[in-house]
Amino acid sequence: MSAGFTPQEIDTVYRVIQERRDVRHFVPGPVDEAVIARLLHAAHQAPSVGYMQPWRFIRIASPAVRSAIIDLVEAERLNTAAALGARGAEFMRLKVEGIRECGALFVVALADGREAHVFGRRTLPEMDLASVACAIQNMWLASRAEGLGMGWVSLFDPEQLAQLLAMPDGARPVAVLCLGHVAQFYPRPMLEMEGWDTRRALDSLVAVNTWSNTAGK
Repeated sequence: MSAGFTPQEIDTVYRVIQERRDVRHFVPGPVDEAVIARLLHAAHQAPSVGYMQPWRFIRIASPAVRSAIIDLVEAERLNTAAALGARGAEFMRLKVEGIRECGALFVVALADGREAHVFGRRTLPEMDLASVACAIQNMWLASRAEGLGMGWVSLFDPEQLAQLLAMPDGARPVAVLCLGHVAQFYPRPMLEMEGWDTRRALDSLVAVNTWSNTAGK
């Protein structure tokens, strides 16, 4: 039975995955509303454990709220630098967000009431977070296919951000997503280009039957 995709279409899927980047540098300007609708639809098509669909998207339209989020991120940036010790100064030189410049800003959160969903979560309750991550990845890949950059910012205090956005008890912010136009996409992941870390060899991360029986041995 045919998979329903041409070789060229299959190649495009792998190309989008390979060229997806966590973007920090944006060209100011609005993002087309029809494109935003398509990206949110792509996110909503993500798989979710027990079909719980725990993702919630809050679009930040207010300049004042955007500014308040910037303050939260900056506070956590300083805390992270302190926690990094010897690498703190190196971290502070990195551009870690594009909230000021991006054309559209979203906060993605876990919905409240998740305790009612037991299917697939009885022993692994964190699968709600895994489901939200799948939705974010869908949006990320679709953004890249649309020629837009997207950056995932996780430098914030979740309780403070939840309070800022008047989230109900039990809801929890997961990501601040910066979306917008770019002058160009990074040829490699930015943190790799900056020398922060390198991509590990795949065969060191794949094992057979037991943890230590890796393909690289």
